[in-house]
Amino acid sequence: MVGNIEVMTSSLFQNGSISNHNSLEEKLDEFRRVLGKSDGDLLKIVGVGAGAWGSVFAALLQDTYGKFRDKVQIRIWRRAGRAVDRETAKLLFEVINSREDVLRRLIRRCAYLKYVEARLGDRVLYADEILKDGFCLNMIDTPLSPMKVVTNLQEAVWDADIVVNGVPSTETREVFEEISIYWKERISPPIIVSLSKGIEAALDPVPHIITPTQMINRATGVPLENILYLGGPNIASEIYNKEYANARICGAEKWRVPLAKFLRQPHFIVWDNSDLVTHEVMGGLKNVYAIGAGMVAALTNESATSKSVYFAHCTSEMIFITHLLTKEPEKLAGPLLADTYVTLLKGRNAWYGQMIAKGELSLDMGDSISGKGMIQGVSAVGAFFELLSQSSLSVLHPNEKKPVAPVELCPILKTLYKILIKREQGPRAILQALRDENLNDPRERIEIAQSHAFYKPSLLGQP
Repeated sequence: MVGNIEVMTSSLFQNGSISNHNSLEEKLDEFRRVLGKSDGDLLKIVGVGAGAWGSVFAALLQDTYGKFRDKVQIRIWRRAGRAVDRETAKLLFEVINSREDVLRRLIRRCAYLKYVEARLGDRVLYADEILKDGFCLNMIDTPLSPMKVVTNLQEAVWDADIVVNGVPSTETREVFEEISIYWKERISPPIIVSLSKGIEAALDPVPHIITPTQMINRATGVPLENILYLGGPNIASEIYNKEYANARICGAEKWRVPLAKFLRQPHFIVWDNSDLVTHEVMGGLKNVYAIGAGMVAALTNESATSKSVYFAHCTSEMIFITHLLTKEPEKLAGPLLADTYVTLLKGRNAWYGQMIAKGELSLDMGDSISGKGMIQGVSAVGAFFELLSQSSLSVLHPNEKKPVAPVELCPILKTLYKILIKREQGPRAILQALRDENLNDPRERIEIAQSHAFYKPSLLGQP
């Protein structure tokens, strides 16, 4: 009988949860060694910003490594004071009661009653409060694991080893300028993983773009080799529900290789890549064109043909733009193409485009939408248009054989700018742009882009 127990125990260690526990701990220990952590010295990871992807990313780390409390600390920061409106509180109550595991968890934590009271309007819930229970305000339908939430930014980041940037690109500079104040006394810089997608446009001394990793570098002085970008393809809620997904972590080899291994999970495969520029710029561009994809889907009753025509033209514009920014950008293929595809197919920017086209949202409501968060594609439309409309960046027009600003070869971007920023045209203008009989074959735009003479290093602030 003892022998049978030994066999069962051995089998459990080899094939069951204990074996998995050991392999995770070994992976954590390996990463700690890379960072020079000694025994008893906590590896401190903090997520900055609690939007859908930022919250899911922190929750994934918590689920994977949170059990090793003597080796790693995982926390997330978000601003305090954001109230949950009553309609959202009602939806949250329905979600809780539809999930027995969540319901039991809240009852055990003596936290259920406050959701009953909020549903009845007898109390107000706050976003940081519900995040501690595992609910992201921008993704109420997907309960997460409970998280350690910090509302004081200084407390969250001052001694963090790894900081995950989950704030929108429009807020990245401001948040990291504040963080830089708390890092003045640091001896060694942290590692920063940016999830943010979007750009700023600057016109002085020459027209150039500023990406989130550049914003962080300029705000904090943290070396660029310590700042990385993580991109999809991914939809946050689907990843947390363990839909199989890929991602790429891009940046200097020193950190991207060990980070890729540390972040990799059976359902979330992370590869490493050196081409930070292409991936980060594409991360911003895909949100731009996702808004148009949503409009086309809504206006054509989900016509597969219309959506495929749009896909051909928008991806050629994306290729054209990335060739302005880097001499030999990675091809829009594989995971990079898939990241574009999934964002055009399903995501908050595509949803926003659909709602605008259907008249269920108004541009006057702004680009921060309750229950969805920041629609980053709107500001990116303005930034890319402003940048590419500069005559100093002129390229030769294939038909007219004269120099034109690059935006003149990007009719979809021009149309989105007129719809979303200038508000000179309605959503149906996106269909008119697609159906223009004078529209160039997308292949021609790609051929122009693939000329090395087309590369403009000044666009990234380089000499």
